Amino acid sequence: MELRQLEYFVAVAEEQNFTRAAERVHISQSGVSAQIRRLERELGAELFDRSARTVTLTVAGKAALGHARAALAAAGAVGQAVGEVTDLIRGRLTVGMVVGCTLTPLFDALAAFHQAHPGVEISLLEDSSDRLVEGVRSGTVDLALIGTATATPQGLDALTLISERLVAAVPAGHPLAKQRRVTLRDLIAYPIVCMPPGTGLRTVLDQACAAQSLQPAITLQAGAAEAIAALAARGLAVAVLSDSMAASYRDRLTARTIEDVDTPALLALIWKNTHSPGMRELLVHSRRAFADFPAQRALPRGLSGVGGSSGAGSGAPA
Repeated sequence: MELRQLEYFVAVAEEQNFTRAAERVHISQSGVSAQIRRLERELGAELFDRSARTVTLTVAGKAALGHARAALAAAGAVGQAVGEVTDLIRGRLTVGMVVGCTLTPLFDALAAFHQAHPGVEISLLEDSSDRLVEGVRSGTVDLALIGTATATPQGLDALTLISERLVAAVPAGHPLAKQRRVTLRDLIAYPIVCMPPGTGLRTVLDQACAAQSLQPAITLQAGAAEAIAALAARGLAVAVLSDSMAASYRDRLTARTIEDVDTPALLALIWKNTHSPGMRELLVHSRRAFADFPAQRALPRGLSGVGGSSGAGSGAPA
């Protein structure tokens, strides 16, 4: 039994697909399949049910998965321990970022970390906030920038970067623009354009509506604040955005805080494992890069960690 076989086994188990697993470990699909078959012969049991389009674990595979992950983690820890003794940090870190969120402090942190520790391979991926949270929990993602409705997702550590109220944004002449106060009941009287499920902003809205047993008519969805604002400006629906996101479009939209939505939309860095010296160092650089972030961030063009951003230094709870 070889570590690479365990690595391929874990990759297939998590991707539920041999092709995606092969892309992840950077070898051919046939190579992954051959090594998995070899591992199964050594163990005397099939690890995957290959009868459907989605590859699933057998009972034996489920029993083996946790131990395989632990073995890979232990092997990585050996290298990390030696690295600490020799004052070298090596390995690989995967950083996640909510789709469409452009935050230069995060890129600054990665650049500073890479310069200080060139032996660590850094991977950056984009995904929905929900999937990134699960990635951090499972250990496939080390650090993630997410939009969330919860300051610290259960079982994880977090650093909140932005905390903002939800607003309804409408063009001049819309009935809501003439009101001084807007509530959820006022909002749901109209079609809504909002971020898709899986984003922090949408979670806040959905939870607030559920708490009051309200059924909003979300007729349009978009992952970028620019698209949401453009649709609302054309009178197609009322935009639900965070405060700073809406402020970027005040030339064409009037924003009203939704008075009875008290839970803010948050933008946060989340992580789980700090046993790795590389991860600890990355956190040091991240905290340093984001130290003055709320004061530095640029409001023009849609601060949207909630799902989309077009500003180079922007990011808002997505």
